[in-house]
Amino acid sequence: MFSWESLYSIKVGGVAPHVSELSEALAREGHEMHVFTRRGDFDQYDCINGVNYQRVNSDSAGDLIYQMGSMCDALYDRFLAVQKIFGKFDIMHGHDWHPVPALNRIKKEYGIPYVLTMHSTEWGRCGNNFGDERISYQEWLGGYESTEIIVTTQRMKNELMQIYSIPETKISIIPNGMIQGKMMRVIDSGSVKKKYDIKHGVPVVTFCGRMSYQKGPDLLVEAIPYILTNRKDVVFIFAGEGDMISACEEKAKKLKISNACRFLGYVPSVEKEKLIKACDLVCVPSRNEPFGIVVLEAWDAAKPVVATEAVSIIKNFEDGLLAYIQPESIAWCINRLLDNPMEMKKLGEAGQRRIVEEFSWDRIAKETEDVYAKSLRSRLPGTSSVQRISKNGAS
Repeated sequence: MFSWESLYSIKVGGVAPHVSELSEALAREGHEMHVFTRRGDFDQYDCINGVNYQRVNSDSAGDLIYQMGSMCDALYDRFLAVQKIFGKFDIMHGHDWHPVPALNRIKKEYGIPYVLTMHSTEWGRCGNNFGDERISYQEWLGGYESTEIIVTTQRMKNELMQIYSIPETKISIIPNGMIQGKMMRVIDSGSVKKKYDIKHGVPVVTFCGRMSYQKGPDLLVEAIPYILTNRKDVVFIFAGEGDMISACEEKAKKLKISNACRFLGYVPSVEKEKLIKACDLVCVPSRNEPFGIVVLEAWDAAKPVVATEAVSIIKNFEDGLLAYIQPESIAWCINRLLDNPMEMKKLGEAGQRRIVEEFSWDRIAKETEDVYAKSLRSRLPGTSSVQRISKNGAS
């Protein structure tokens, strides 16, 4: 695995749990797993939950493109050193655009194929335009050079086919996963609310994610006056960092709803879990959403979810409510649930059942194995079949 983040190195967003938890599930299947990633405050090497973490130092100066170039140089060097010790790897698996230069260099020099999981695109993050063309180029190049591509939703598959002309046959849909019960720790919700100056019994709506245009926190802010008209005591928590925090705070002031908002900025994973457990519902107001891991986190905690139609994993009125990408529609959905506690309970429990049925990491690991096998078959022209990936080999 090649990634700029993981649970046991530098953590940035939803890619971190995906990389670590998928690697652990593949290790349980018998594969030798190595995660090549940035070092952060960790040692250069650890074996955690059956996964070998190969961490590198890289230059943190300059812009993100420069930093990722430095990281890729370090990942390449580390890969060569590790391969001398552990033996030749069967396949590489990259996540998003960040490690693409390292993957391509290793592929060219050593003939090792790679699978690429695209968790999001620069197009989607930047409001349906290509944003930084250097990043878009690396995404296109990774799509071209990889043997197979994995995405988490049909919506993301359509996006890659549209903006990068990637053939449909090259893209497999495998959802994100969730460790069942991860969000079920017992907490004192009253203490959590008190910490943020929220009175006992007051309904709480929580947003957890990047404070960015893509994730739509401003849409939720604009929806709040319509919600407070229906019920004056609702409090809205915004947990996450990003370039829209100041804009959302200013918008809240102009709308005279600041007293109903808590803009927390970055919160650690444990605090995020507490906020989800203590709230009444989770709102995902995204303009573009490749998957929406916070939906799984809410479901695991048996919390109802109000999201926009950009979130394709929700079955409307079955395990959540889907709004149009408009403040008024988001407000209508939230008001409906706040007025119907039994419906909130029903939706949360339905989502919790889906965690077990569809989003277990062991199931996702087996589907990922199939993509690895397909990738290896495509490397062997003229071969009608190959054995399943050797479970004694490094992956």
